[in-house]
Amino acid sequence: MATVLLEDKGWTLDDFDPGTLQLAGKKEHENYEEFLREYADQLRRIEDALDETLGDAWDFTLDPIALQAAHYEHITLIELIKTDHKILNKVMTVFAALCSEIEEHRQKAPSKFYIPLLMYGEGGSGEGGALSEGEPQLMMGRMLHLLQDLTLFVNRICELVKHSVQQLACLYSAEGTVRVINAAGIHFQVVFEHIADALGILITLDHIFQSGGTFKDHWNQYKRVVTSIHRTPVEYGVDKSRLKPFEKLLQNLEGKLMEGQIFQSCVTQLFHTTAVNVVQNQQLADEFVLNMRNFLQHLEERIGEPNETNHRRRLVGLCGLLVLHFEIYNVPEKKLARQLWDLQKKLPAVHLLGNLMWYFPDFLLNHFPPIKKIVDKKQLSSQQINAIRVQFLERQDSGRLFQHMYLKVSAWMVRMESTLVQQRSKETYKLDINSRSTLFIQGMLLAYFISNRVQTLLNMHTSLGKPMSKSGVLAVCKLVELLKSLQYTFHRQAMLVVEYTTLIINHYEIGLLTYLDQIAHNIQDSQQKGYSERALDVLAAVTLMKGVLNGPGTKERRLVAKLAYSFVSLRLQSKDSDRIMSLIKKLDAICDLRQRIQEACECSFLYWHKDVLVPLYFADIFEHPTDANRIHYMCAALSDCVPSMRCCKHLDCTDVLMGLFEAEVDGYLRDRILDPLCRMVEEDLRLSTHLHLQLESRNPFEVGLKDLRHFMQLKPIRFLDRNVDIAAFVTHYLDKTFYNLTTVALHDWKSYGDMRNLAQQKYGLSLLEPHLPSATIEQGLDVLEIMRNIDIFVTRYCYNLNNQIFVERSSNNKHLNTINIRHIANSIRTHGIGIMNTTVNFTYQFLKKKFYIFSQFMYDEYIKARLLKEIRQYRETKYALDQKYPHARADRVCKVIRKLGVSPDGLTYLDQFRVLITQIGNAMGYIRMIRAGGLNCCSSAIRFVPDLEDIVCFEDLVTENNLSEETVTSARLLDSVLGNLAKNFAEGTEYFKLLVDVFASVFRNPKNRHLQNFYMIVPPLTLNYVDYLLNAKDKMNKKNKQGAAFTDDGFAIGVAYILKLVDQYHAFDSLHWFESVMLKYDEEMREVMQSAERGRSDEKLQQTIQLSLKRLQNQRREFELLNYSLRSARIFFRADITAAEESEQKKETTEGGEAAQGTDASDSSGPPPPPAAAQDTASGGGAPPPPPPPPPISTRC
Repeated sequence: MATVLLEDKGWTLDDFDPGTLQLAGKKEHENYEEFLREYADQLRRIEDALDETLGDAWDFTLDPIALQAAHYEHITLIELIKTDHKILNKVMTVFAALCSEIEEHRQKAPSKFYIPLLMYGEGGSGEGGALSEGEPQLMMGRMLHLLQDLTLFVNRICELVKHSVQQLACLYSAEGTVRVINAAGIHFQVVFEHIADALGILITLDHIFQSGGTFKDHWNQYKRVVTSIHRTPVEYGVDKSRLKPFEKLLQNLEGKLMEGQIFQSCVTQLFHTTAVNVVQNQQLADEFVLNMRNFLQHLEERIGEPNETNHRRRLVGLCGLLVLHFEIYNVPEKKLARQLWDLQKKLPAVHLLGNLMWYFPDFLLNHFPPIKKIVDKKQLSSQQINAIRVQFLERQDSGRLFQHMYLKVSAWMVRMESTLVQQRSKETYKLDINSRSTLFIQGMLLAYFISNRVQTLLNMHTSLGKPMSKSGVLAVCKLVELLKSLQYTFHRQAMLVVEYTTLIINHYEIGLLTYLDQIAHNIQDSQQKGYSERALDVLAAVTLMKGVLNGPGTKERRLVAKLAYSFVSLRLQSKDSDRIMSLIKKLDAICDLRQRIQEACECSFLYWHKDVLVPLYFADIFEHPTDANRIHYMCAALSDCVPSMRCCKHLDCTDVLMGLFEAEVDGYLRDRILDPLCRMVEEDLRLSTHLHLQLESRNPFEVGLKDLRHFMQLKPIRFLDRNVDIAAFVTHYLDKTFYNLTTVALHDWKSYGDMRNLAQQKYGLSLLEPHLPSATIEQGLDVLEIMRNIDIFVTRYCYNLNNQIFVERSSNNKHLNTINIRHIANSIRTHGIGIMNTTVNFTYQFLKKKFYIFSQFMYDEYIKARLLKEIRQYRETKYALDQKYPHARADRVCKVIRKLGVSPDGLTYLDQFRVLITQIGNAMGYIRMIRAGGLNCCSSAIRFVPDLEDIVCFEDLVTENNLSEETVTSARLLDSVLGNLAKNFAEGTEYFKLLVDVFASVFRNPKNRHLQNFYMIVPPLTLNYVDYLLNAKDKMNKKNKQGAAFTDDGFAIGVAYILKLVDQYHAFDSLHWFESVMLKYDEEMREVMQSAERGRSDEKLQQTIQLSLKRLQNQRREFELLNYSLRSARIFFRADITAAEESEQKKETTEGGEAAQGTDASDSSGPPPPPAAAQDTASGGGAPPPPPPPPPISTRC
């Protein structure tokens, strides 16, 4: 029609030119080809991401789990050391137990004592980490418990050293005395090394206390506060009688720990007794000297060499061993002392941990007086000693060291990545195993070599006050990157490393067993006429060594093997002995590979040098954008400081120190990289957009321009608990800047639009258009998420019965999440009403697991016996007690159960049982909320129906008007939906009844009679619950709100639910428990009031009485609230009738339903069906409820 009008008016349409059509078709063809290329690239990326070869490589920053293949011994040393030679068994067991305990103390000392003492004073609450007034005293007060533990720890180390020396004295006894075993020629080198380790612990503690100036100052301030309290104890509310023991404790701690006598008190203790001759035991003295010389020779060969591991730290123990020998025998070992003194030219100091450097010449001068006569006086002068240290630092060229190690580490990483993925063949199996073992050990040695050099270099510069050059600092940072790259390589190939590690361990053990078989055959062949005593000892040691090596490479087995090898080596030539020792050392290295890599690549020492290293490093990275990928390694190294900060004991919460550390590093990152980068990108976009203006030359050959795209292409940097996405940071900065400036100057919108497009093309940054947000949506926790994690949900949330709301127990955020009916209704509206039945089904599966644990607890012999005793005693005395279960009996049950032990979290078994019942109650509260949310959803959906009692039938109306068949079908569906909604709204589904019926038959089964004792444990449970809730409410007003709560009604619902299942409402009511509790508190309150009347003139007594009265009132109120909550919860489960009465009503209802079956059969609508699991169980099919468990292991274990 429009064409006709145009033609009438004389208008004509232009025809398309054939060339125009051809160009348009060509353009569409190019667009289609571009789409196909992009789609093919996307499919290729997906295929590469799912490729199996890439799946074997683990990302250190993204892996949610870590693979640990450490071996742990599950049998005792007594069971492990079993031979026919009983005396040898005893000798091996004694030394293995002593060495094992020393090694255990050595491993736990850093995290438990060293680091908390070294980190003391860090992280004040003031601005910038400064300490506020009174904070030093609070810090020291928090450290007292650690100092007491440290005293016990030091005492135990001293005892271990004493026992070890005495056991050696018994072993190396003189020829005329009674010998345990012939120890001539047997050298327990490993025992002396462990004694040295124990002495090294004490020396380290002494050095930490001597270097802790802040600790000493705070200790003196704390003592002054205690003294002032002693003068006026009333002002502080302190009992004066308790101050004297406390002051004595402080004096003991100071004398034992803080006067630098920890090591000296150990070596000067009395080793000689009437039963054990130590001082006059010349054979032991000779053995001391021999083992110390061998120890020193081994250290001299390894310190400073490429095959060094942690040998320089063992030098500390060797110096302690020299002093111990002198203190026992009062005979200086001059040659050994002179060799130790000369060793300072090779290594003048040992890095202990953190920023502590230990100068062993100073130690020898203080603890080994003969050194002043052994060494030339010129060498003893402080100027000469300092000159040696300065010369050592001048010889350390960190730049050359980095170049050398960079080539070695790069070559090793290439071999590591290429060798491990090669397929093994049977022909070259042995060669492959040896090559991979060498590769692993080489990586470990490289890590130790770099770590030792870096730590010594940094900390010696700090301790001597010698500044480092900028190039030296950057070289150290690059060495740290090499450390983390080594660790990342091992982690990336973790699956293959674990696989090959197991094969290598088996290979070495088989090699050792082969040697041992040959030794056993040689002994048997040489002793055909009869075995000598020495031959029997060696043969038993061979048998023991074979036994322990025929198993996993645990540290206990390897320790026993080394001890047994002290006997076996008697029958070996030096060549064979060297081979076996080489295999044992390689076996140690491979078994402890992961632990040693972690130790060598651990960079927590950076915490003490972050002020110098981090700013220079970040500035250098910004100056060289092509090296931007290196920043991942440095951030990983800085993250190693986190475990040390977590070990702090002087802070109320370590998050304060963590926040200060994170803020400091984040400030350096922003100042040196992020902010300059944002400004440079913005400037570059502006200049590129305004090229038409007369600007300065931007020729890259004339002006040094940086390629900033490398920063944009970085993947997010993992630092502590967050990711730093540089591209996202720059994008946000540009979005914010462009939006604000566009708002100020709207006429520049086109320029900023061009800059956004240029940012996409040049840097790959997708900026947002400057639009205001159109809407906001309130989000709540989804039902589907709760359903999938119902076990986590009931643990992390508390239920409030009256308000029908769940409140999160604790959160890292500044607010707590809540879940109410509105959230549930929104989720049901999103997923549909069918989610309700699925949720109930998941809850049923959860309750099955929890009731199994419940049954185990009730079946425990101790618990069951105690409850039966209480039931029997109450039945015998209930008339004398006025049918009221006494509060004292319940309290005694609590105390008896508490004696059974506590969990690592400090919870008694009754606490854990209360938590279990609370979780069950929370699950039932969640079901209640689901039903209420469903009704809310139905009411919202049906709110537009005028009258629920008189709903119009749309199908009849449509049929009367002779509308189409499709309309009739739609009307029928509408009627069905309206009827279903109306019925659901009016009735709903009784999920509580379903969950009672499905478990009641099992709980009431005569086979489960142990569950019928539940009502008697309810009174102790209520006492436990009230104590817990009072403590939780008290924490609401404290700074540290960990464990705070104001409601936890899940316990009341759980108790009511279980009482219904076991049909014991009447049995529990017969105890009249809450009446007994009320009478008890009323009587105590009356006694308190009478005491108040009698002592009205005593003001201090009145204060105490008011506190007692308040405490009793709070406890009475909590019991009243619990009683109300329990009575309310019982309404849900029809507590007014017994199981027999309920069964009779159900039978009458069933008979009435059969009579009306014809009428109801036509009604297709109805409430949602019960859960599938509940239906199956009720009908006898599917998975039944949990059967009664077998007798569990006693909880007393």
